[in-house]
Amino acid sequence: MNETYVECLVKRKTPTHLKMLKILLVTLTVAFVLVGFILIPALLFGIAFGVAAYFMHLNTELEYEYLYVDKELTVDKVMAKTKRKRVAVYTVEKMEIVAPVKSWHLDNYKNRNDKEVDYSSREVKQPDTRYVFYYEGRQKVIFEPNEDLVKAMQFAAPRKVFKD
Repeated sequence: MNETYVECLVKRKTPTHLKMLKILLVTLTVAFVLVGFILIPALLFGIAFGVAAYFMHLNTELEYEYLYVDKELTVDKVMAKTKRKRVAVYTVEKMEIVAPVKSWHLDNYKNRNDKEVDYSSREVKQPDTRYVFYYEGRQKVIFEPNEDLVKAMQFAAPRKVFKD
């Protein structure tokens, strides 16, 4: 059996305002729990802030894992390195084009109003390693594959995948 298997993991950059909010929630949790030893109702607020801080931590420490197996790209979201959730499954046959974000191959697709989904690190690097693909004429997906993943996709669909 001739299978292609490539795996890639990308850590999403956490925005500064979410880091500050997480620090604020942890500080409020500690403060209300300490006051809760004296006043019982304050302990309830401390527990509520603690739960909010936990969920904030899960949703700010994100990684995306791309798994390419036999012309199928699976995107999983790894939250705080403890929970994994399958986000989407894409097949290469239904992709219209795959190209770097700033590629001239995407010029014909610029005026489309497709739903945009971003599974990248949300960080513009030099050189920019993010790629875009349009899926089934209704979704624009931004992701950040490694070189092996791009080669595997290009091998499966050479007329759809561009490296520029």
